[in-house]
Amino acid sequence: MSPHRFNVGQKVEFVPHRFDGNVPRGLYTVVRQLPGPDNDREYRVKHQQDGHERVVLESQLRSGATGVFS
Repeated sequence: MSPHRFNVGQKVEFVPHRFDGNVPRGLYTVVRQLPGPDNDREYRVKHQQDGHERVVLESQLRSGATGVFS
């Protein structure tokens, strides 16, 4: 089993996939590492602005703040 790439408490940028609707991009904090398939781990993350928590795939995350968020 491969390790998670991001740690609890780490700030990450969420980049939604095409079919994620109106989930806001932007800065999130990793709240929990979740088990998932080896090829794409899952995380529970909390949005910095609206406070909502979501479960997202590792492939939808980038490390830290890399640019301007909408």
